[in-house]
Amino acid sequence: MRVRGAVPRHKTVFRLLLLIAACCSGSSSQSSSLRWNTLPPTPAPVSGLKRTSVHIRGISLFYSDTLGSFPGRPPVILLHGGLANSDYWGNQIRALMPGHRVLAIDSRGHGRSTRDSRPYGYDLMADDVIALMDKLHIAQADFVGWSDGAILSLDLAIRYPARVRRVFCFAANTRTAGLIPDGDKSANFSRFTTRAGEEYRRLSSTPGEYSAFVEQISHMWDTQPDWRDAQLTSIAARVLVADGDHDEVIRRDHTEYIARTIPGAGLLILPNTSHFAFLQDPVLFNAAMLDFLDRP
Repeated sequence: MRVRGAVPRHKTVFRLLLLIAACCSGSSSQSSSLRWNTLPPTPAPVSGLKRTSVHIRGISLFYSDTLGSFPGRPPVILLHGGLANSDYWGNQIRALMPGHRVLAIDSRGHGRSTRDSRPYGYDLMADDVIALMDKLHIAQADFVGWSDGAILSLDLAIRYPARVRRVFCFAANTRTAGLIPDGDKSANFSRFTTRAGEEYRRLSSTPGEYSAFVEQISHMWDTQPDWRDAQLTSIAARVLVADGDHDEVIRRDHTEYIARTIPGAGLLILPNTSHFAFLQDPVLFNAAMLDFLDRP
């Protein structure tokens, strides 16, 4: 486990260390197993949410919304990883909803959302998020992103700084060189790809197009993002850069580079977890997420 933050934030970083240590001691029976090499089930749907689709920018964009108002706390928008869908955030929605309005979006072409003929790209999908925020009259939000969703969150922080307050950025890369070669062919990631296909065929309005979908998303992964240092140093939002210590697809030194380059960003490495830490150890993941989002 490793936590790092800017020096002025040493007290909050120390509190996070204590919190994580408590979580780890509470789950010691799991710590000796290879939890990082597991893919726990996609969480069951959270009851009591508004689930709907809106027509924006030529597509139908699906999202879930806990509704409610919490003074002093902007809504939290959850952005999932590539090939997945917003159901993966079930454990985090349950943790957040007592104190936050939470929205979980199916990115274009993923889950229940549709797409148009434009090729997939992070700017394109980030603009969808802004369009939804505009439609719902959300001036600013906190973001929790996983993988592609974390990249989208940083994209938003770079291109729409006034709309982003905080980013819990889990398992992102900002250049293709940050990827581990053939990491997507590892056993655990292959299990995820198979599961994502089953879910795509169940949820999508184009269930027979999963192979083409994977090919198109893979092309995006091969070519994007490609951000320069100046783009990362322009980020004004408070950011915590996080990853699992056994991530299958993201290089550790790249995660450290992102945290080092974004002004004031913290770095958190979750023990005995991988690219799927939010499923593998939701207690630890949620504790870190809530601590970061709820800091003064």
